[in-house]
Amino acid sequence: MVTDDNLLVLSNGDLQVTGRLVDASNATLYATSTFEDQSIVCIYKPIAGERPLWDFSDGCLAHREYAAYLVSHHLSFNLVPLTILRDGPYGFGMVQQWIDIDEHIDLATFFSSDHPRLRSMALFDAIINNTDRKIGHLLPVDTQSVFGCDHGVTFHAEDKLRTVLWQWANEPFTAQEIILLQNALLELSGKLGELLAPLLTDIEIQETRRRVSELLHTGSFPLPNPNWPAVPWPAF
Repeated sequence: MVTDDNLLVLSNGDLQVTGRLVDASNATLYATSTFEDQSIVCIYKPIAGERPLWDFSDGCLAHREYAAYLVSHHLSFNLVPLTILRDGPYGFGMVQQWIDIDEHIDLATFFSSDHPRLRSMALFDAIINNTDRKIGHLLPVDTQSVFGCDHGVTFHAEDKLRTVLWQWANEPFTAQEIILLQNALLELSGKLGELLAPLLTDIEIQETRRRVSELLHTGSFPLPNPNWPAVPWPAF
């Protein structure tokens, strides 16, 4: 999914809007980016089309979407489709490669399974403090590969984790997951932290590091916050 060619086309292509996802609360446009003889179908979310949120008053949703991609990419989760920030016909915003899902997979059943990619998604969401992991935000390409989308309400400084992926709550991390978290702490204090600095507030980046440290300290997946709804509404 993330290749030099795809990045080149998505970044430099002529962005043509061909439709709109009408169920989205913010402007979410279906588009095609064409560069030379290559085209990529994508989602374009212009910042000008964002609705203000009282609890995410700093920055913009597009920056958080891109920040989530950077975390996924640099920590080798590879759960977020190729995402960039660029200008477009309705102004600067987030552009993300479109993912065709396997329509034969029943999401209503799939989301509660013990799938290893969903487990990775649960850990990823705990790191980025995802407050909106709905069933419909899961994109199974096939029975092995799964992506996630809609990461605009993430990285809040307060504990606001809301997800449908609670099947591993309080389960101990594997040795591989602990290594990933240790690497995350190093990256967030180094190159990844530098990349996130223009996108998030200082306190949000500090709290992301704190969450990773806390996960390492407990050694297990988080439990739902008793002072915050554990599951987004609607769940799908």
